[in-house]
Order: sequence, then C-alpha cells, then structure tokens
Amino acid sequence: MRLRPLLSPLAVVVSVVAIAAALLIPTAASGATPITVAQAIGQQTGASATVRGYVVGQPTATNTVVRSGFPSDYALALADSPSQTSTGQMLYVQITSAFRAQWGLRTNPGLLGARIDVTGPLGAYFSHPGLTSPTAFANAGTTPTTSTTTSGGTTTTTAPGGGYDDTYYRNAIGKTGSTLKTALNGIIRTNTKLSYDQVWDALKATDQDPNNSANVITLYEGRSQSKTSNGGDPNDWNREHVWAKSHGDFGTATGPGTDIHHLRPSDVSVNAERGNKDFDMGGSPVGEAPGNYTDADSWEPRNAVKGDIARMIFYMAVRYEGGDGYPNLEMNNNVNNGTAPYHGRLSVLLQWNAQDPPDAFEKRRNQVIYDSYQRNRNPFIDHPEWATSIWG
Repeated sequence: MRLRPLLSPLAVVVSVVAIAAALLIPTAASGATPITVAQAIGQQTGASATVRGYVVGQPTATNTVVRSGFPSDYALALADSPSQTSTGQMLYVQITSAFRAQWGLRTNPGLLGARIDVTGPLGAYFSHPGLTSPTAFANAGTTPTTSTTTSGGTTTTTAPGGGYDDTYYRNAIGKTGSTLKTALNGIIRTNTKLSYDQVWDALKATDQDPNNSANVITLYEGRSQSKTSNGGDPNDWNREHVWAKSHGDFGTATGPGTDIHHLRPSDVSVNAERGNKDFDMGGSPVGEAPGNYTDADSWEPRNAVKGDIARMIFYMAVRYEGGDGYPNLEMNNNVNNGTAPYHGRLSVLLQWNAQDPPDAFEKRRNQVIYDSYQRNRNPFIDHPEWATSIWG
C-alpha cells in the first residue's frame, strides 16, 4: 500500500500565508461589512448597520462635540477622518449602560482618535444623524463587545428598547421629531386605567425596595419605608404627582390623575413642600430630603432621580394629547405654570435625561407597570434618546 505523499514545503508555506492573511481581514462588529460614517449619515432609516469610523469626541448638543474634559460616558462621535471638526460630518453614537465602562470617553479618554466598529440602528441622536441602542462595539477588525446581562450564571443578550422594538415599538422605529411623538402616542394611549384607591397597592409593587420586599423607596428622599406606613400623617408616604395635578387641573380623576407612570411614593411633608412647582435647578436645601433644592416656583430633585423625573414628564407630554377627553399636556421652558396644562423647565429636563440614564430600579418599575397594571410602557425609559429626537 502506497502512502499519499506529504505536502511539499512550498505548499505548507502557501497554506500558512493564506491562513495568516485570512486572520488579518478586518471583521465588522456584527460580522457584516462595515459602512462609512458618510454612508451612515445618509441612511438614517432605523435599520441596523455596522459603522466604522474614528472617535473624534463626545457630543453634548446638536452642534457641539467636545474633545477633552468629557462630562460622561453616554455618547461619542465618529467621523471618517480622525481630524474632522465639522459636526455635520460626524455620526453621534449613544453608549448604553452595558458598554460605558469600556467605551465611554470620560472613563476611557484614550479612545480619542481610535478607529472602531459600532453596530446598531441608524437614527437621530441629539437631533443629529446618529446610531442608537448599539448592540456591539469593537476596535476596527477585532472581536466585538456585545451587550449582555448575567443572571444566575446565565448570560443573555440585551435587546435594544427593552426587547420591544420588534413588537410594541414597531410603529415608532425609524421615526423622528413630531412624527415619532405621534407614533408613540398611538402606542401608549391604549392602557388599563386605575382608580385613585388602586394606586396605593400599585405603588407598593412598582416602587418596592429591591433589598426589602416589605418596604417602598420614596422618590425625593430615597428612603426605604414600610409599605403599610402610607397615609396622610407626618412621616407617612403618600402619592406624589410628578406632573403636578394642577398643571392641567386634572386632579385625581381616572386618567392622568391616576397614571402610575408619574405617581410615586413620597414623604407627606416633602410632597406638600414640592406642591405644584415646576422643575429647575437651584434653590435652598430641603431639610427632610437631602440633595433636593427648592425656591418659590421650582424644585430640583436629588441627582439619583433627576432622569427618572424627566422621563416621567416626557411620558405625560406624549400620552396625554387632548384627543381622548383628557387635557393636552405639553412642556415649556418656564416655571410657575400654575393651572395651565404645561410643565417646565424643558431644557433642564433634557439635561437631566442625559445626566441620569435609566437604572435597574426604573427599568423594573416600567416592566411591572406594563406586565401587571396599565399594560403600557414609558418609551423614554426604553429609549432615552427619543426625548432629544422629539424636543432637543
């Protein structure tokens, strides 16, 4: 029996070279061929793509990108040239919580000038061509970092939009501005409505202390307090209307007055001190709620819930458009709005939304409301960037 001859030395060399060449071929974050920043700017349709570009800074407003002193890990700007300074030639990329430790510029300023691949839906961010809810990041041509969560030893991929983009939000994906607002209203206005008495039990579930199931966490104070200590006596907790119920004069009637997306537990006296004030920065410290500040016509909540407050106000301004017998609620840039159906200050609320992204408590709350009570979601918890698209 004759053995097949071994490969010649030349054949071995050719094979090794071929394998090495294959290993050097750049790999996109999603396995697809990456597109340029210019192409991504021209394809703002909501479809997912992998974009390859140089990190040129951090967007802080529609026409502002900073290249040092990065204020957060929430966003970066890509361009086709590392020396690009025109924001019109940049793509603004949202950095969601799963990626901030590795790809946020405040934590990793050395990323400036790096060439990277990012995968995600192409859509407006900061009212600017962008990529939101990314699913993967990678240095150009390397294995991507994907968004994952670990629970009980099992690792799963976290889908953008809380996993509801292909179902609940399908009619909103790819839209921007007033068109997006109209689409979201059509999605979230169909909901189960509670009575004001039912709100008590709902809040005991939605705002449950994750470390003590017998307690709730109060909004302004951040205090863990017994669920049974609800009522109207001093140091009890009661039902705070984050969108002040006098702003539109809807009171506690079923609808906006009982919508638990903006109702939260709060200390009785702190709730009274906040009253119907609009939201803004500054004032004097609130004695019973450290970290909160107030003056004659405005209230500044503690840092840990600034974004929560903003996203509740955004929700109300989209859910209640006046077409179903309820007031048409809108935001403005004023304080002291009184009984008018307006709430402010919009510019500050947008700032808070970016400063304090949704955390696990807020996301769980949204899910409990959807699963067990109203059967609708706060879209700005699932997609914080939509606030800038509509009002930025």
